[in-house]
Amino acid sequence: MSYVETLKHPVIARLSLIQLISYFGTWFSQVAIFSMLVAYKADAITIAFTAAMAMLPAVILAPVIGIIIDRIDFKKLMMTLLIVEIAMTLGLIFINSLEYVWILMILVFIRSSAASMLFSAEMALFPKILQGDMLKNTNEIHSIIWSFSYASGMAIGGIVTYYVGYDTAFIIDAVLYGIAVLLLFGFKLSLEKAIHTDSNWQMFKDGFNYLRSKRKILHLIFLHAAIGLTSFDALITLLADFQYTEVIAVPLAIGLMNATRAMGLMIGPFFIGKIISKNNLHYFFILQGAAIIFWSTMEYSFYLGLFALFVTGLFITTLWSYTYLLIQEETSQKYMGRVISYNDMFFMLSNVTTALFIGYAISFSESLPNFL
Repeated sequence: MSYVETLKHPVIARLSLIQLISYFGTWFSQVAIFSMLVAYKADAITIAFTAAMAMLPAVILAPVIGIIIDRIDFKKLMMTLLIVEIAMTLGLIFINSLEYVWILMILVFIRSSAASMLFSAEMALFPKILQGDMLKNTNEIHSIIWSFSYASGMAIGGIVTYYVGYDTAFIIDAVLYGIAVLLLFGFKLSLEKAIHTDSNWQMFKDGFNYLRSKRKILHLIFLHAAIGLTSFDALITLLADFQYTEVIAVPLAIGLMNATRAMGLMIGPFFIGKIISKNNLHYFFILQGAAIIFWSTMEYSFYLGLFALFVTGLFITTLWSYTYLLIQEETSQKYMGRVISYNDMFFMLSNVTTALFIGYAISFSESLPNFL
């Protein structure tokens, strides 16, 4: 089954369009946030903590997210979460100095909480309405959309931020979320509603005990979490600030570097997705590690680093979507929301750990080039 045939499914088509718009908006304003921090002379730890705030909600709110997903109607939940993202994005306009960085982190945390819950809800929905190749293709389409949005959002966001400023970027972002909300009004989903008569505490215990009893699912969750070690947002921002300022403006550097990496993320599944399987999965993890090492040797040059970032991104999307598929296939639908939220928790914990490690490692070194 091709991606085009998969997109003929009315639910997948509408959700994919909403994903495209909302994900683009997220990464569009991400450049503005980090460029603003650099302009306000934020240190490495502040930048790392801001990056971590975008990932932390999935770590600390996982038990709550899973229960909410299993209890609340998907469309109502999606509408509410998109409205929350609009409100938090508009709030970023009022940050005008480093003195208010704590407010910025709160806004980023709440916005990311909504985004994390929405993402988990979508990934829990797919295996309830799809299976086999259809589910595999949907996961890959989802990751391609994310990668395309990441690439185009970062690139265009960098240009817009450079020419018109942070506030305009945040307003444009809020408008994009608004368009996604409008698309929900025509969204129809026929899904039998699961009846949960247990208390939230009982649902939490049941979900935790189910996951603890399934060693194979736990193994797959940890395998999926390993991909979080490729979270380089903080490092890319610091490279743009310390290493490449004499070559290109910081917003443009952040946008181009992230966009180039995302191009690799987007293109990879079209080739690797056709050949990856349970039997050769370990080889692609090895290739991913080799690609990261290759990038580390090219970072001294902005343009060589761009090429290496592209290579680094080629394997990430396919590894992410395929390991996610394995988890979905092994999980009972009754516990799908809770297991998916725990999976996202471990994945984001890996991301947060990587971001904080980068920030602290650089702060304890004399300079970024010496650290590299």
